[in-house]
Amino acid sequence: MVSAFAVGGIQELSLWAMRITNLNPDHDIGASAWMLSVDGHQLLMDAGTHPKREGLSSLPLYESVRDLDVDAIALTHCHHDHVGSLPVALQYFPHARVLMTDLSYFIVERVLHNSVNVMVRQREELGIREYPLYTHEEVDDYAPVFQGFGHRREIEWAQFARNHVPGQGRRHGPTLEFFDAGHALGSAGVLVRGRKQSLFYSGDVCFHDQTLLRAADFEGVRADVLVMETTRGARQLPAGFSRDQELDRLAEGINRVLARKGTVLIPAFALGRTQEILAFLALLMRSGKLREQPVYIGGLGRVFTEIYDLQSNRTHRHHPNLKLTHALNLQVVSTNDIESMSLRGGRICVMTAGMMSENTGAHALAARIVGDERHGIFFVGYADVDTPGGRLKAAKPGERFHFSPSVGQLTRNCEVFDLDLTAHANRDDLVSMVSEVDPRVVVLGHGDADARGWIREQIHSRHPKIKVLEPGPGQTLDL
Repeated sequence: MVSAFAVGGIQELSLWAMRITNLNPDHDIGASAWMLSVDGHQLLMDAGTHPKREGLSSLPLYESVRDLDVDAIALTHCHHDHVGSLPVALQYFPHARVLMTDLSYFIVERVLHNSVNVMVRQREELGIREYPLYTHEEVDDYAPVFQGFGHRREIEWAQFARNHVPGQGRRHGPTLEFFDAGHALGSAGVLVRGRKQSLFYSGDVCFHDQTLLRAADFEGVRADVLVMETTRGARQLPAGFSRDQELDRLAEGINRVLARKGTVLIPAFALGRTQEILAFLALLMRSGKLREQPVYIGGLGRVFTEIYDLQSNRTHRHHPNLKLTHALNLQVVSTNDIESMSLRGGRICVMTAGMMSENTGAHALAARIVGDERHGIFFVGYADVDTPGGRLKAAKPGERFHFSPSVGQLTRNCEVFDLDLTAHANRDDLVSMVSEVDPRVVVLGHGDADARGWIREQIHSRHPKIKVLEPGPGQTLDL
């Protein structure tokens, strides 16, 4: 039996019960964090920050579970909405181990240190007195409890001795296992096995091949409970859609802008999207479909690109011998450089961030080129409608629109188009995952109401015996 209730509504669980709490402070794609109780042990799955909130309001609802004795924190991948509040989680749960894939282990500290830098700058520029939520010193102090593991290796994460019953021998606690999610370097779904029940948390998953990373490998995963993302649940692919056609559109657009001596801006997340686009550019240049020339990127994008290169032979990917830092003439530029760099003669810039957040390279460059018809801005990933990138995407040619508080109004004259090169699973693939995992309960998250609604209706239609639940912020499900 499955029942939903407010946190604190039930004081005790039987030793073998399973309970999960949604710690996302909002109903949308926000600060991913789920508190799982199984066999008397607590596991926090992800510790993100909400990308559209600032300060303390961006954090998961840790206060609601602060009295729990958490054994471990399992991370699905190193994007900020899944890992950005990890040091804060460790302030609440100081005895927890932090478990992740071995590839995420090479990334996580760099992501967290960069977050400190961003928060310090936002404190100075925006007056957010709560920042930074943690310091460089705290990241360094917590790093020794981080541990990376390979895929498909069963890991005992709980401190089983606390529940040991004298005279009954040694009882092993629940375990977890990481499965390649194909979303970004190191991304994984997490399978948790208890004594009587199992739960699979998909994290962010991609079931189609990208230019570098291969599709997710969840083969053989079965669980009683499935906690799944629904990001693209409201997006239907057009008839005849293919990723190869989208890449052809991108190549044609780049060459079109370069032919008129304009600058190409591809806003991209520093981890994952940047490396996929750089790989595509390298393959185009190698084949002669794009003239060889420098590619301008941000410093954080360069850091992650080097890690992609260093870990290429340990990654489930295409082109394992393609080293991006060797194949391309990468030029690192800062936001200050962008303010003064020449935009004549044709340039290609793959700049952080994908949604053009303020104080990023993509934001600064877009502000310079959006009013000039020679230039082109090509979106290759999601941009929320309430971000500078989302507002630019929505603007019509020649239209005056509000770009951001720091820049104000701009006129869109440059070429802009949107390409579907997502690193998230398409909605039909998500429903197929339900069939493969064959759970008795599905818990929906990481998507807006329309996205969750479509997935819910499809599951009800195809699998009427499966119970579908959508816990709100702070809501607990007793499984």
